[in-house]
Amino acid sequence: MATTIQVGRRLAELSPRAKLALMIGADALCLPLCAFLSVTLRLGSFEGALELGLFIQIALGLATLPVLGIAGLYRAVVRYIDLRVLITAGAALAAAVALVYATSHALNITSVPRSSVLVYWFIAFAYVVSSRFLARSMLRRSLKPTGRARVRTAIYGAGDAGAQLAYSMAFSTEYRPVCFIDDRSTLQRKTVAGLRVYAPDDLAEAVFRHEIDQIVVAIPSASSAQKRRLIERVEGAGLPVKILPGLVELVDGKAAVSDIREVDVADLLGRDPVPPDPALFARNIAGKVVLVTGAGGSIGSELCRQILSQHPSTLVLLDHSEFALYSIDHELQSVAHGTRVVACLGSVLDEALLRHAMSAHGVQTVYHAAAYKHVPIVEHNMQQGLRNNVFGTLAVARAAAEAGAETCVLISTDKAVRPTNVMGASKRIAELVMQAAALRAGTRTVFSMVRFGNVLGSSGSVVPLFRRQIRNGGPITITHPDIIRYFMLIPEAAQLVIQAGAMARGGEVFVLDMGEPVRIADLARSMVRLSGLTEKTAEHPRGDIEIKAVGLRPGEKLFEELLIGDDVQPSTHPRIMSARERHVEAALLDKMLLALRQACDADDAEAMLRQLRNLVPEYRPAEEVNAEVAASLRSPSPASGRSS
Repeated sequence: MATTIQVGRRLAELSPRAKLALMIGADALCLPLCAFLSVTLRLGSFEGALELGLFIQIALGLATLPVLGIAGLYRAVVRYIDLRVLITAGAALAAAVALVYATSHALNITSVPRSSVLVYWFIAFAYVVSSRFLARSMLRRSLKPTGRARVRTAIYGAGDAGAQLAYSMAFSTEYRPVCFIDDRSTLQRKTVAGLRVYAPDDLAEAVFRHEIDQIVVAIPSASSAQKRRLIERVEGAGLPVKILPGLVELVDGKAAVSDIREVDVADLLGRDPVPPDPALFARNIAGKVVLVTGAGGSIGSELCRQILSQHPSTLVLLDHSEFALYSIDHELQSVAHGTRVVACLGSVLDEALLRHAMSAHGVQTVYHAAAYKHVPIVEHNMQQGLRNNVFGTLAVARAAAEAGAETCVLISTDKAVRPTNVMGASKRIAELVMQAAALRAGTRTVFSMVRFGNVLGSSGSVVPLFRRQIRNGGPITITHPDIIRYFMLIPEAAQLVIQAGAMARGGEVFVLDMGEPVRIADLARSMVRLSGLTEKTAEHPRGDIEIKAVGLRPGEKLFEELLIGDDVQPSTHPRIMSARERHVEAALLDKMLLALRQACDADDAEAMLRQLRNLVPEYRPAEEVNAEVAASLRSPSPASGRSS
């Protein structure tokens, strides 16, 4: 073994030209020997082969070299060759044999039995293939990190992608494929790519027999819902689970080791995105001047990417963070083919700046994504949260109306529904501001709101937090064992926001279909299991990761809702609903906002809370709401504790 590794390392150190010369030299020596052996086997006599003369046999072997070169066998990187070399070598040798046979026939050379040419094909084929795979094996062993065993991997899915992945793993220094898992009874107990196929019910047997270290789900054609079911089936094995991306993410349907990634929470949601309606997607963007506030944030930056794909004439980016603005501007400038991208540094509280930006560029569509959104931070910084979220929205609405913008869309949140925190209440007031702006503007500027829940990957998301905590050995901290949240992917949320805004007629609250809610504790347990670890509990004190409830954060409630009332109507899009909810008359709202502004200017917390309750009567402290919910959870009918 040591000698093989040393030889492999010597080979690996050679220059490409030296490797090529070595390969051609070896073939020039061995292929004539193959020809001589074929004649010897045909005649059954070593002496008889010598008597016929060596010239024609040497010529037969050497004539094969250029054919192998034309077939590309000397261009292939030996380290990465796969079983396709069988086809290439077979075809090349067949062509060489046919050429020699035709030449000998044309020249009437009869000294060598013509059937020996066929024997030569078999012997030369065995030599060419075995020599390449032997060299590949030595090179791979030489590159294997010392002291580190390859990860023994079971592949879920014995289809084309799974088989390609197994071949790719065979060349890898990281993974060793040991078996397949597949639902299809026609494949079970059979062999694919040299590996046995097990049924999912036999996973425990496969783990024991093959000492499996991890499982890779390799069914890229599966829908999100199917993928989630597959992951749930294998996560109970107590092994790390990884996944091969979907067909959209793979190039040319190839499956390689580099494509393997960790299971993401998006895979656990089982939610298939609905392709955007091209007409809706482009209606307020194509050829127009578009402004995005909060352009450097999680939602704002993705909105900008989606908007740019619809080719606006100008895209104005507004953000108060210089770094965030620089980052998104730098990213978009490189792909802004034909679109003028303008970076505008400033706050939405600067109404003069907003008016200037909108009038100077002739803004036609506004997406207002700028907001303070972290519940505990806004709870402890009420004055700044109200200023930014309420009066920033008011400034944007006024500037949009004054500039004659065609459309203005507010990005709202499910926390605005029966809010239990200042952030949610501030976003509900922002909705009231937009509703009043819609009444004032009539048809000149169409104001609307889009309300949705949590988005995966946004700043402050639990997912990266849980990953960090798992890597650090735990504990995973959750606020409450019963807390649930709605989740959506950022790209889907941005697409739906754009389409909802295109359907607006003025004053609507659009609500996005968030799918089924996710219990955060269950999410944490799944992430632990998918990491190949176990939960540490009182019943299992030797587990790896503890999940600890640390208490609800200030203003946080157990269950989120998306609708205030029951007046909800479907739209032309399957994942967008429209609702007309309570609004405040514009004149009364102006008086109430003035009182709120005065309270903010005085930094009077009691006055601010009093005005919040006046503006949002449904606003109640989180402690009060959560106590009621907790009581309902202990009752025989837990569903009564929340609205759907």
